[in-house]
Amino acid sequence: MDDREVHDELPEDLDRGFVGAYKFPDNKRRRTTGLLYLFVAICVGTWALLVDGEPVLINRGLIFGCAALGLFGLYSLLAGRAFGLDESAALVAANRAVGFPVGHASAQLGWRGLTSRPTWKMLVYSAEDPPVNRGLVLVDAIDGTIVEFFVEENPEDWIQTSGSENGAESSD
Repeated sequence: MDDREVHDELPEDLDRGFVGAYKFPDNKRRRTTGLLYLFVAICVGTWALLVDGEPVLINRGLIFGCAALGLFGLYSLLAGRAFGLDESAALVAANRAVGFPVGHASAQLGWRGLTSRPTWKMLVYSAEDPPVNRGLVLVDAIDGTIVEFFVEENPEDWIQTSGSENGAESSD
């Protein structure tokens, strides 16, 4: 194989040059690393316990390290729950929560709590031009419940966005 044919490439779901509808990577990918952590912890821990004699490189620290790696593997399995809804379904839930028709919106995925429960953070604006209201809605990404929401009148000073005659002044 020619060296010019070998190159690194990002996975399709992480390519920032992608144009189109973006699909967030599912949280259940954490399970793979959790299983690998558990596998390594069990293999190395079993080997360390079964080795004969008193080898120089095996001591209690290795056993404690395997236990810590195993606990982190269990945590990764617990935190690797699959999404119950995507950003479109979260937008529908946010629209119901705020009580006004949503125009522009932005979705961000975050995690909350000790078990890293995935949560959609939806910033929504009302459908008027310029928007009269805005809201922030936290939607649980597993079961779709509204964790919290905040709605207020839009305090931002908007310039004319409709493209009418009252646009920017010229500097003639």
